[in-house]
Amino acid sequence: MAQFRFQELDIWKTAVDLGLQLFSLADSLEDRKKFRFAEQLRGAALSISNNIAEGSGSSSDRDFAHFLNIAKRSVFEVANMLYVFVRAGLFPPDPLKQLFNELELESRMVESFRKRLLGERDV
Repeated sequence: MAQFRFQELDIWKTAVDLGLQLFSLADSLEDRKKFRFAEQLRGAALSISNNIAEGSGSSSDRDFAHFLNIAKRSVFEVANMLYVFVRAGLFPPDPLKQLFNELELESRMVESFRKRLLGERDV
């Protein structure tokens, strides 16, 4: 199998792991006939790893950083959806606590890598 740059990145590996967890949540939404919610959750979850992968093929660090910013925004989109789903009673909050922690960690990892690419310092 071909080796791509993104396959070496911890932020991509974590994004894929998160995506698989989120796919399971989406499956449970489909089981309750919440098809649109499931579709949107899958799309946002996949967008995280997709943008990391797509950006890794960029010809410049600045362009890669742009895709990392989009990936980070997708993390926030997923977190928002999960908060709304909890508030709507679709999921209990306690089982999602670990997932929220993992999303926060992914967001910080992506931002730190983005800053490193651009030569910025973490404050």
